[in-house]
Amino acid sequence: MKIHTRWSCTILYVLHNMYIIWAERFKVVGPSKAVITFDGNDVILPALLSPALNAEKSEVRWFREDYSTLVLWYQNHQIKPERQSQSYKGRTTLFLEDLQNGNVSLRLLKVHASDTGRYRCLVNTEQWEDEAEITLSVEVLGSQPSISIRSTEDQQIKLECSSEKWSSQPEIIWKDMNGVDMTSGSTLTSQQDSERLLSVSSIIPIKSEFNVFSCLMRSKASNPNWPSALNIYNFSPGYSGWSVVFWISLVIYLIAMALLIFSWKKMKEKNARYEPKVNFLQLCYLRKEIELAKHPALKVIKRFRHEDLLKVTEYYKPYLAYVIKSKMTSILQSLEAKHILTTDDAQIFKSKEESNGTEGVKSFISDMMKDNMALTGLWEALTDELVRFPSPNMIRIMEEVADSGKKLLEEIEASVKSPVLDLHLNDLYEKHKIAVSEAMKSLYDHPSFGDSHIRAVNFETQYTELMVFKQDTVTHNEIEHELLKTGRSRAELEEGQVTEKCERIWTEQIFKRCPESIHSANIVASGTAGIGKTTMVQKIMFDWARGTQYQRFAFVFLFKFRELNLLENEKESKISLTKLIVRYYNYLNDQKLREILQNPKSLLFIFDGLDEYKHKLDFTESQLCSNPDDDSPLYVLVASLVYRTLLKGCSVLITSRPTSLESLNMDKVDRFVQILGFFPEQRLMYFNKFLHDVNMGTTAFQYVEENPILYPLCFNPLYCWIICSVLKSHFMIPEEEQQATLGTVTDVFAMFIHNILTSHRREADNQQAILVKLGKLAYYGVDNQIFVFSEKQEMSTFGLQPFLSSPFLSGFLKKQTTPEHTAYTFYHSTLQEFMAACSFYLNPSGCVEELLLKLDSCKDGRFEILIQFMVGLARPSIFKTLGEIMGEFEKNTMEHILKWVKEKAEQALQGGKSEALQVCQWLSETQNKQLIRDAIGENLKMDFSKMTLSPLDCAVLASVIRCFGELEVLNLSESNLTINCIRRLVPGFIYCKQVKLNSCGLTSECCSALSLALSSPHTRLVELEMNKNNFEDSGVNLLCEGLMSPNCKLEILWLVSCGLTSGCCSALSSVLSTPHSPLIDLWLNYNNLQDSGVDLLCEGLNSTNCKLKRLRLWACALTAGCCAALSSAISSEHTHLINLSIGANNLEDTGVCILCEGLKNKNCKLGILWVSANGISECERKNLESLQDELNKSGRRVDINI
Repeated sequence: MKIHTRWSCTILYVLHNMYIIWAERFKVVGPSKAVITFDGNDVILPALLSPALNAEKSEVRWFREDYSTLVLWYQNHQIKPERQSQSYKGRTTLFLEDLQNGNVSLRLLKVHASDTGRYRCLVNTEQWEDEAEITLSVEVLGSQPSISIRSTEDQQIKLECSSEKWSSQPEIIWKDMNGVDMTSGSTLTSQQDSERLLSVSSIIPIKSEFNVFSCLMRSKASNPNWPSALNIYNFSPGYSGWSVVFWISLVIYLIAMALLIFSWKKMKEKNARYEPKVNFLQLCYLRKEIELAKHPALKVIKRFRHEDLLKVTEYYKPYLAYVIKSKMTSILQSLEAKHILTTDDAQIFKSKEESNGTEGVKSFISDMMKDNMALTGLWEALTDELVRFPSPNMIRIMEEVADSGKKLLEEIEASVKSPVLDLHLNDLYEKHKIAVSEAMKSLYDHPSFGDSHIRAVNFETQYTELMVFKQDTVTHNEIEHELLKTGRSRAELEEGQVTEKCERIWTEQIFKRCPESIHSANIVASGTAGIGKTTMVQKIMFDWARGTQYQRFAFVFLFKFRELNLLENEKESKISLTKLIVRYYNYLNDQKLREILQNPKSLLFIFDGLDEYKHKLDFTESQLCSNPDDDSPLYVLVASLVYRTLLKGCSVLITSRPTSLESLNMDKVDRFVQILGFFPEQRLMYFNKFLHDVNMGTTAFQYVEENPILYPLCFNPLYCWIICSVLKSHFMIPEEEQQATLGTVTDVFAMFIHNILTSHRREADNQQAILVKLGKLAYYGVDNQIFVFSEKQEMSTFGLQPFLSSPFLSGFLKKQTTPEHTAYTFYHSTLQEFMAACSFYLNPSGCVEELLLKLDSCKDGRFEILIQFMVGLARPSIFKTLGEIMGEFEKNTMEHILKWVKEKAEQALQGGKSEALQVCQWLSETQNKQLIRDAIGENLKMDFSKMTLSPLDCAVLASVIRCFGELEVLNLSESNLTINCIRRLVPGFIYCKQVKLNSCGLTSECCSALSLALSSPHTRLVELEMNKNNFEDSGVNLLCEGLMSPNCKLEILWLVSCGLTSGCCSALSSVLSTPHSPLIDLWLNYNNLQDSGVDLLCEGLNSTNCKLKRLRLWACALTAGCCAALSSAISSEHTHLINLSIGANNLEDTGVCILCEGLKNKNCKLGILWVSANGISECERKNLESLQDELNKSGRRVDINI
């Protein structure tokens, strides 16, 4: 009885479940025809459940045809945006209130051409799943058609009607003035552009007689049958009866215009989207109108006389060379097309640009200036380029030319023409120019090792151009050290297309009149210490004095804030502007000075080094002054000039480090520029000039260029000077005597100090005592942000005054004198920071704990470089080397610092990531393998995911990993990495077992660098995740070069959703069949490989060398067509494949049956087969379940996921 009861319960349970399953079966139904809409519309892709079951608890997913793009995902009563494709975010929704009625339709907002294609709606419940396919066609109406006249060699006249950007072939109708259809005599051509849109052209022959033609283009897609506008052209071959033709044409035009206006008003009430595009121009002016419509500036340029155009071109030559250099190939091709240059000419100019850089481009412009037609053609080519690739500099030039016209010539002449002064002022003007020229004509080179004298060099020969860029806003990063912040900004600019993103400013045009002010301009130039602010100011003064630039200013006055500090140390706390000028330019102590100041618009005041000023500028209006003879505090005088209450109309330039910009009232600043130092071309130029030997300069430059940490810092001219100084002595001694390779910033400064002390060893008996005092002075300056030290105050306070006459200090300090005062500065603020760090190792009483506490509480980054040096000095090799020459270093300091770094590093690398990059900088300086191991932790994992990394950050990170020598996992996913970032990381990748680079914005260019990591003789890389990057086939082909290397050890490769097609499968197949390939796991999900791609992959799978165990092909747009090849591969006698994922494709019953033939084969080793979401029927599902049971009973453990 119990047995019957159990059987009854079992049967009832089975029947109940079958009922539930059967009751929840449904079908997703979509439209049988394509859904058609127009570009910019909202559209609904209809999908309904049949029967109309409640879909609120179901999982609804919308994909593009290949499942690689997730359009929308609904689950657990809500839409989940996490995995949604970026291109569909904010554009998709479901009818949530209607889900209970089985409505799973998708609403897609603001469609565009790229949305055209097949969509799949996949609905899952716990018991059932089904999908439907819906096709969307987005029609794009092309541009307004234009008609042009053409003539052939046999003098046949033809009209061409052309338009572009059509998604499908439009219907084209030609008619003459009598309404006769001329379309049958036309020929039609079309061409697809990079966006897969059509450019369409229709040509008809015409007779040499009076007529009026119209060309109508309209979409063939179904739309309301509205009236169409006409595009009318008048053609008259000769001049006989001209007046008659003119009046007839005028009447026709007026009638046509009236009809057009009437039709337009009628159509405006309906949807203007379907309105055919029209054009209405007189044929005789067609070509001229098209040319002049490119840009308003071109009209102005064509009106210039040749000699005027030469002046304009010469004026803008630096800008033009800068823009042309980045687009040289395109510009040359344009000039070839205009028949201005031959192919040979273009090749010669391109070779000059490649070999000589900017100078080669300037030479090209000079050659174009020799001929009027060539020069005009060059400007036309630049206009064409501006349309395709807008550059901020080129946009500015064209706007100025278009807006100014003839006034531009006046401004150009004013910039180089001496100002007109009253005769009695000329002698004072000439005296001032001579004095300024004498003071500015030389650059004072810093003392070389063994030579305490300062060497004066000619300014023109030694000056290297700086990169200055316009900034729209002022930003501050109070936490990060300005040197590191600017280094990252520079790296970002070098990464991107800088000419297309930033507007570069040349010092020659920094005082160009601003639109907001008629005469005056307040300019602020910002840059880090040593970036070249003072040198730029000297260049401006020098060019003005010799009469080559800035000649609209009759008088230019330079004041340095560091000297103004000394002035305020006097008893006199207030001073008038006239007295201030006379104090620095005593020859102007004349009644004529007041007359000079009465013409403010001809005056320029330059204040250099706001960051060195001990006061903040006071912009309180009640405090400002207006009379140049009234005594006021210096900070009030400067603020009054900027605020324009004093000498309204004068121009003011202020330079400052970024950290001091908050003291300025930026509302009164007309132009803000940032000095970013040297780009690579200027760096090489500087090395050559400094070393006075092109071969040595190139060698030294290449040496630094190969160092991923030092090279990014060479954007700073004073860093370049220090590095060149070190390398000069390094390369001048025999190779066998050269010291170890410079690897870190601490290495450079340690060798710099070592060379100074070696040269001056005999010049001071109590050297260590002096260095301790110097270090204390340096730390005092860093702590209080003081960079100028008065002889009477700070130098005396720290006991250095007795040693000021000794040449020993000249290697560290630069002397600055005024008639009343003497002050000293370190040659570079970073040298000051290095000496401050050394003081804690030299002085036992130095309180390291106090410094470390200050570091934790300081928010402006002032101690960041100092701490980096303190950590670097704890490296045994540097500790020993400097201890021998500077005096014994304190071991307690070293131990304290290393302990502190270890604690900080463990906290940052094993916990939060906020300080991880800074910690890596410290670890890189230590080069301490044990310390790095302790910091990373026992799991040997580093996580920098979702962080912003610059190339410098990546170089430091690679340095840390390389020093340690092994890492289990490095996670960089969702960090936007550029090609330079990847290149810097490659030396670190080599020592990692697993690297995660998912969603990093990588491109095919990055794969070449990654290939080097895979093929390195020392590579340890076993697993590489690179999902959701846009590699495309070309990138994977490059990657495969490394995968086929005998050195490659990679076993697991993830390439999910990387934009791949069958084009990469041949290379992947070659990798699988390579004898030494260790690859066992390959993820290719969500790529459009299609059947042809899998067929190619199977050639590799069938190879006797193939070791692949797991292959994922989920959602790869596959059909039954590839199943025969797959079946053969899994049944091969030497197959190693144990896991095959081929779900979310379109295999259907046919494909699955073919796969099962291979699965049944005795050679097959598959343990897991995923075939879900493949349109498999219920009958075939049962067959698969039976096959699974049959195989499991035979002793093979097989799991078929359906």
